[in-house]
Amino acid sequence: MIVFTILGWIVFGLIAGFIARAIVPGKDDIGILRTIILGCVGSVVGGLIFGLLTGGLRGFEPTGWIGSIIGAVLVLVVYNQVTGRKRNRA
Repeated sequence: MIVFTILGWIVFGLIAGFIARAIVPGKDDIGILRTIILGCVGSVVGGLIFGLLTGGLRGFEPTGWIGSIIGAVLVLVVYNQVTGRKRNRA
């Protein structure tokens, strides 16, 4: 049963990561593994932020998905800033 839970989080992270990559402008060449990690970390960050704002943690509800995607976008933006990706060349 735990294997299906882990696989579920991997798929959830992949979907949230791909959506975040689609929202953030520019091209991302981070690969599928980093996309999964980005989505999973973003889900945790978004879940914690939304949990603090709404007074409770959300599971697989629309607010949980929205929080995960927003968290993944935030993580991707921070990742791009830290690694120097997508900087405009003047």
